Amino acid sequence: MTSRSSPPTREGLEIRNLSCSREDRTLFSRLSFHLTPGHAIQIEGPNGSGKTTLLRMLCGLRLADEGEIYWNGHDINEERVAFLSNLTYIGHVHGVKGELTPLENLRVSQAIAARSNTLALDDALEKVGLFGFEDVPSRTLSAGQRRRVALARLLICPAPLWILDEPFTAIDIQGQKQIENMITEHVLDGGMAILTSHHPLDLSKDHLSSVNLAT
Repeated sequence: MTSRSSPPTREGLEIRNLSCSREDRTLFSRLSFHLTPGHAIQIEGPNGSGKTTLLRMLCGLRLADEGEIYWNGHDINEERVAFLSNLTYIGHVHGVKGELTPLENLRVSQAIAARSNTLALDDALEKVGLFGFEDVPSRTLSAGQRRRVALARLLICPAPLWILDEPFTAIDIQGQKQIENMITEHVLDGGMAILTSHHPLDLSKDHLSSVNLAT
């Protein structure tokens, strides 16, 4: 393990010299970047390069072999509760309960969230393209529609940091535009997003950068 450097004082999410290996194979090494309010970072790289693993590290769900992760100048492992209350993570597993309706799924998410807003749940579902599907069992929805239910959590449980693993998976072209608009509005309102996706975001270079794990 490398020796600890002095903590940063800058706002946002800062990654310093992060390294990860799997089964004696190095996925990435000495990875460093800084995500600030009003910006998004798109993580790129081929399959198996460690994109999902990196996102899980940034959420505190997996320990890095080396390196440090800071949120607003504090080590996320030392300020874990405060850090987790400021992020929403949507991974490959959407966590939508099939026996519940989309509205019921959102009510559960809202009840356990660290914070919530005043946006009506049916309005959140309409924003992700699920108008008319609010009260049907989620098991009857398509994979893309269940993905939209999961992404609707971003709207009802507001957090400055969104960490999204392939948010456009199984979603049709119209839905992709709706989700892209959500991410864009979040960033332009001063939020932060870090995501893996092969879908290009319609953000200017002033608000979007990329990190390629293959380099």
